[in-house]
Amino acid sequence: MTRVSPVVRVQACAKINLTLRVLGIHADGYHELRTTFQSLALHDTLTFTAKPGPFRLLSHDPDCPTDETNLVWKAAARLWRAAGRRGDPDGVTVRITKRVPVQAGLGGGSSDAAAALRALRVLWRLDVADEQLEHIGRDLGADVAFFLSGGTVLGVERGDLLFPLVDAPRAWVVLARPDFGVSTTEAYGWWDAAWLAAGGHVSGGLGSSRSSRKDEWTNDLQGPVVERHPRILRLVRALARHGAQFAAMSGSGSAVFGLCADRATAERVAAAVTSRSVSTWVTRTTTRAEHVRASAPSFR
Repeated sequence: MTRVSPVVRVQACAKINLTLRVLGIHADGYHELRTTFQSLALHDTLTFTAKPGPFRLLSHDPDCPTDETNLVWKAAARLWRAAGRRGDPDGVTVRITKRVPVQAGLGGGSSDAAAALRALRVLWRLDVADEQLEHIGRDLGADVAFFLSGGTVLGVERGDLLFPLVDAPRAWVVLARPDFGVSTTEAYGWWDAAWLAAGGHVSGGLGSSRSSRKDEWTNDLQGPVVERHPRILRLVRALARHGAQFAAMSGSGSAVFGLCADRATAERVAAAVTSRSVSTWVTRTTTRAEHVRASAPSFR
């Protein structure tokens, strides 16, 4: 009898930042943040297959790394060590089917890592508690920890101290990404340069005059990024002009999002801004319960 290799499949959902306030820079180089994460239905699909041999990553997307730099690989290594296993992870091949674009501020890589933590705990039959999984997620990045819960979540300090909020009202979402990406490291570096030029200083605490603004529905990275990529601002304005109730850049960009009251409006807005140089997706926000159900590992 032929033995069938266990296969675990899991969805890795995207996110937007409804708000992103950068309040200052710590002496260790990390930024003090106040951000509101919101999970979306748009997702990658990761398939984990138990196979003899070294740990492997595969993807059809040339922009998705398949080596140790991928957060999925890092998540696997962290979980392997947390379970008390020696050496490098092995015995699994992971195929990443990308729908969430990279370098877009939509958390695709971080969500893939959270999906890996869920799936590998099942596939490797590890006795790792949820709390330990969350700790590994926080070490990998604030976005990774968020994707273990989803819904509407407030992130403070480095963005990794998370407070679940009441789910935001449902909305249809238009995502629009120009034909270029933005490095998260560069985006924060541009914010740093603008902040220091305006008289900010590095300290053990906070110190940004920008944090006094009352409008929480804003992304403090949008200004510095738009200075280098003005097309992003034009895209934000186009979404609003064609019917989005609110539009902004998500995270460090380059994708922008527009919130719409219904699907018909979202599809009309998406059609209006789609071009050879702009890709669009129509999706919707998800509640915490919906996110947990959608991202639960399943055996094939």
